[in-house]
Amino acid sequence: MRFRAAYRACFALSAFVFWLLAPVPAAAQPPLLNPALPLIHVEHGPNSAAAQAARYLVLVSFDGFRYDYAVRDGAHHLLALGHQGVWAPEGMIPSFPSLTFPNHLTLVTGLYPEHHGIVANSFYDPVRRARYAIADAQAVTDGSWYSGVPLWSLAESQGMRSAVLFWPGSEAEIAGFRPTWYARFDAKTEGSPAVEQARIDDAVALLGLPAAQRPHFIAMYFPEPDHAGHEYGPDAAATRAAVRKMDAMAGRLKAALDSTGLPIDLVVVSDHGMAQVEGPWIDLDSFASLDGFTTAGSLLYGRTEADRARAYSQLKRVSPQFIVFRLKDVPAGLHFNLNPRAGDPVVIATGPYAMRAHTPPPGMPDRAPIPGMHGYDPRRLPQMRAIFFAAGPGILHGKTVAPFDNVNLYPWIAHLLSLRAPRTDGSLDVLAGVLRDGGADDER
Repeated sequence: MRFRAAYRACFALSAFVFWLLAPVPAAAQPPLLNPALPLIHVEHGPNSAAAQAARYLVLVSFDGFRYDYAVRDGAHHLLALGHQGVWAPEGMIPSFPSLTFPNHLTLVTGLYPEHHGIVANSFYDPVRRARYAIADAQAVTDGSWYSGVPLWSLAESQGMRSAVLFWPGSEAEIAGFRPTWYARFDAKTEGSPAVEQARIDDAVALLGLPAAQRPHFIAMYFPEPDHAGHEYGPDAAATRAAVRKMDAMAGRLKAALDSTGLPIDLVVVSDHGMAQVEGPWIDLDSFASLDGFTTAGSLLYGRTEADRARAYSQLKRVSPQFIVFRLKDVPAGLHFNLNPRAGDPVVIATGPYAMRAHTPPPGMPDRAPIPGMHGYDPRRLPQMRAIFFAAGPGILHGKTVAPFDNVNLYPWIAHLLSLRAPRTDGSLDVLAGVLRDGGADDER
């Protein structure tokens, strides 16, 4: 029985590799790559000559991997990667709010959330009069919600093929493109061990394609240790185990990429950190009348200026656990005062407190806040800081960098891929000192 099972597995793998390496007719939709991680193919033609001459870059995100987890929990594969190349011992600074979708879009567009438009995991757009939510597949795959040019769209627009093995926004057509290869998110299987390993297997298989077809930019996303951090808290044994699991995943990925013999720069980041929640829910409607408001989580959208002014007046200086601003007056350093999707007034927690707009109606079930949470101001709560590790032929050895805003990753990655980057909120100068070429000849 074991022999027959192994035989069937080998036959399936051989068939998969045979299909993957076979030429794909331009007009045909190829079959799904892997039962564990089906990939969708979009025909963009072959890599340009310039793209084929460029290096490769694999960008990995471990959701909720706090900046200090690696040292705390002995993540030796990630620490080795940093020592081989560069890392940020005190972390990378996420954009506000330090939430998953806003920061994953910032990482791949170089724009703060108020500029790329995804200001929270769930929000209301008073101009469109519509809601966006990460659980709403129709909204998530609608490219009209997103601004900026994601790295995969930048690559595709300049003749370089790309692949995305899960990443917020990658299922939508943004700036005129989808990746050549991408995976459709499935919450039922996304965190399974088979699907986690399939990201690595499929990345290596894609890198085994002929030079004209293989992607030079690959992005992949993993949901841990965020899930464990939320459920158990950042200091729990289960969260530490999830950290070590992701570190082992990083080790397997690095070994698999090394086996290809290709010049690959590997960049491992996270979107945010995690904090232990303190105290019960803070219900904003216990401090102010929210009649006339549309709400999303703790975001407030007043129907009229009178509604907005009234709520601001009622909420200001009523609790040391939050501060409140009119949208236009949100401090400039948060980069969160221009987009009406952020709401008005804007309420910002001063610590790791769980905040929501409404108390559940009488008779409706309620539950205490989950142990771990994020979304807070990273300059007020350093627990929000993310990781940054990178190594490869384009990166100097044995470098460390001080904490930096994550908008600066975009121009740096574009430079490593020899792509012409548009103007963004980031600057190549911030990380140029860890490049082998020092960021020279960026006017390509």
